[in-house]
This record gives sequence, C-alpha cells and structure tokens, in this order.
Amino acid sequence: MRTETAPIVEDDRAFHIEQHGIDQIPDSDRWARPRDLFGLWAGASFQIEYFVYGVTLMTFGFTFTQAVELIILGNLSFLLVGVASLQGPQSGTTAMTINRAPFGANGARVIALFNWLTQVGFETEGLILVVLAAEVLTLKAGFQVGSPLKVAFVVVAVAIQLALPLLGHATIVKVLRALIVPFLALFAILAGFTLSKVDVHVVAHGPGWATFMAGLAFTVALSGLGWTENGNDYSRYLPRDARRGAVVGWVFLGTAVPEILVMILGSAVGTFTTSIATNTNPFAAFESSHVVPTGFVVPLLVVAILQLFAINSLDLYSSGVTLQTLGLAVKRWQAVVIDTVIACALTIYAVFDSSFNTLLKDFADVVIIWIAPWFAIYVTDWILRGRSYDAGQLQRLDRRSRYYGQAGGIRWSAMAAQLAGMAASLEGLSSTFHTPSWLTAIPAHTGGADFSIFTGMFVAAAVYLVIGRPRDRDTTAPAPKGQAGKD
Repeated sequence: MRTETAPIVEDDRAFHIEQHGIDQIPDSDRWARPRDLFGLWAGASFQIEYFVYGVTLMTFGFTFTQAVELIILGNLSFLLVGVASLQGPQSGTTAMTINRAPFGANGARVIALFNWLTQVGFETEGLILVVLAAEVLTLKAGFQVGSPLKVAFVVVAVAIQLALPLLGHATIVKVLRALIVPFLALFAILAGFTLSKVDVHVVAHGPGWATFMAGLAFTVALSGLGWTENGNDYSRYLPRDARRGAVVGWVFLGTAVPEILVMILGSAVGTFTTSIATNTNPFAAFESSHVVPTGFVVPLLVVAILQLFAINSLDLYSSGVTLQTLGLAVKRWQAVVIDTVIACALTIYAVFDSSFNTLLKDFADVVIIWIAPWFAIYVTDWILRGRSYDAGQLQRLDRRSRYYGQAGGIRWSAMAAQLAGMAASLEGLSSTFHTPSWLTAIPAHTGGADFSIFTGMFVAAAVYLVIGRPRDRDTTAPAPKGQAGKD
C-alpha cells in the first residue's frame, strides 16, 4: 500500500482532468487509502438536505425520541454502502461495470439506465435547491427575481457544478475533505442558535408501528441504501489488498455519523417549527420562521449552496461513468458534460413548472423500488463468486467474455430476480400515488406500513439464490493469493 506522501499519478491528479473512465484502474494508479473514503463521504454528508429530512420526520407526528430512534436505525443502512464499496479495490472498476457479472454484458445496460436516470434526477433536484437558495439571497438583497434571472441562476449553477466532476476523483476527494471543518462549524453555530428553543415533549404520544415503518423506509431510502450504487465508483482507487473492515468502517464513519448528527438537529428544530419541511422553498422558511437570527441567514444559505454542490458532485461523477457503461463511446469528462447539459435543461423546466417539482420529489421517493432488489442481487452474486472477479473479463463485451451472459448478452436469472424483487418492493410500498390496493397490498392491509425495502431485497436475493447461482462458464476462478483483498 502506498504511503501517505506517495505522489498521485498522472491520470488522477487533483485539479487536472481525470483520464480514467470505466477502465480498470492499474495498480500504479491506486493512490488512495481507505481513510480517504472518510474524507470524501464526510464532506458530502454534512448537508443541509439532511437537516431538512430531520425536520420532515417531525411532520409524521413522531415524538422526538421516536425520530431519534428512526434516524439511528435508518442511518445504519450506510453499512450497506460500505459493503457496496468492497468490490472496487479487487476489480478496479465502477459499480455498473462490475454489474456485468450478475446481469451479463447487455443486461447490465438495463440496470445502468435505471441508475443513470436516478443520478440525473438527483442532480436536477440538487440544482433546483441551489436556485431556490439563490432566489432567497436575491430577495434579501432587495431585488425581485424574474424569469430571466432564474434562467441565469440555473446556467451559473450548472457551470459551477461542472467543475469538480469534470476534474474527477482526486479533485473531489481533496475538495470534499477540505469542506468538512467549515460544514461542521456551520451546523455547530446553527445548533447554538436553535437548541434553546427545542421542546422534546411537544408530542406526548407518537403514531403507531405502521407510521413508524413508513418513517423508517423514508430514512433508509434517503440515507444508506440510496447510495449503494455509487460506492465502488470511488473505492476502485484503493489497492487490491485494502482491508475490507477498514473500507466498511471509514465509509460508515464518513456517512452515518455526520448524517445522524445533522438529522437529529433537524428533528430538534422540528419540535418548534416544521415550516422548513412544509414550505415550497425550504430556504425561505429559515428567515420567515425565525429559526435563526436574520444576520445568520445569508452565511447559512451561502454554505448551504456549497454543500449542495458538494453532494451533487458525487451524483454527477457517477452518472458520467454510468453513461459510459450504457455504451456511449465518449470519455468520462465528455459524459459529465452531456449529463450537465441534460440536468441544466431539466432544471430550467422545473423552476418554471411547479408540477414538475412535485413529480421530481415523487420520483426520488420511488427509485428505491429498483435499488433495493438490485443491491441484494449484486452482493449475493459477489458472495457466490467467492468475493472475487476476473477484472480483465469485466472489461470485455464480446461473446467470449466470462460475464457475457446467455442469449442477447443477458443473464436472465438475474433479470428475473430483479423483476421479482421490484414487484415485491412495489407491493410493500406505502405510495403517495393513487394506486389500487392490489398493487400495494402490504400497506393496504397493515395500516400503511411500508416494507418496500425489505420485501424487495429479500425476494430478489431468494430468487437469485435459487435460479441465479453462477455456472461453470461465468464462475470466477480464485484470485491469486493477496489479490482478492485481506479480511
């Protein structure tokens, strides 16, 4: 393993455009260490969005104690992101490229399409929030926000957002690590202004178990499970012999701990005001609800915008490499530019169409339908293969590839398990849509309890275990000693 002072190689240097895409990262370029994952994830996890999510939990009617329980339980799901970061060091490539093993060369493209749509959707949501924060800052400066100015906000935000993902992995790691201290300081100041107003007994008796399960699904979906498809995009820069326990531990510390603290602070504020979560523009609510002193609103919003850019950088980087997995013959940085243009167009449309905003939020709620079963299949396949891949074969798309699949380049057993898991996830979903009771049968018969994550994962894993066990042609041979990762 390289030492802390080892030089960063030419293909992945901070503040230079990274040349790697979904290709296998050679050993000479594996400059990162497991604790670098902490800096990357922590810089994106001290996030104003999670503060708002904490406030939102109080709109369910939970007591403060129930909200804290949900936050802790829900954020334990970041252990899953750690597990979904263990395949990168050995394979040296991205999550959606590794996905060729369970789903086949072309079957993986279908899952990559789901992932690309998900990443672009969250990028657009983040940019919308940046524009909303910019609107509040403009109003505080005494100017009205008309249509031309809104478009200008979007264009400027997109141009700024492009920088980190365009430059690539080493730049993202360096910048996000540097943002940890100022982000932490912001929330410490915010806590100082708000905790004296907290009334933890404002709700004497919270809702029952059905609503508790809905709150748990909400928390898990917006925390760990929703990031599992990104994990290996960043862990692939670790050396092959990186300790698995260290990888999981540093990812968990960099994600769960910051988000638990920020969400609990949000729920504490939610004991005396929920307008932040219910206002059309959550940033305007900071000023109107007197949560913080007026003089603190501007620095709060400025840092909030930086935070949104930080977390969007991870989405945009992953959407770029996912676009390559779909088969688009472009370089990684070109894919990032393409995704940025698409997100720009969607954001311009969204800021002038409130119904699109609502649709986008609903979209973010239900993408978990595909992620839960996918994660179960992905990890189950990895375990069945002895936690090892033939890294060179993952890069091949021809019929001679070990991971090509059956007819059409698809492993139909994995696809069947994915469809079964998605159906089971939908049956357990407590949906905001007007759906017939037979389509969401479990909540309809349990008072609205949401089991979508658990049913999707369990059914997909069970089906894959029965029909998807890797056969001779695509079973990975044991990796050479010292190459598969030390326990």
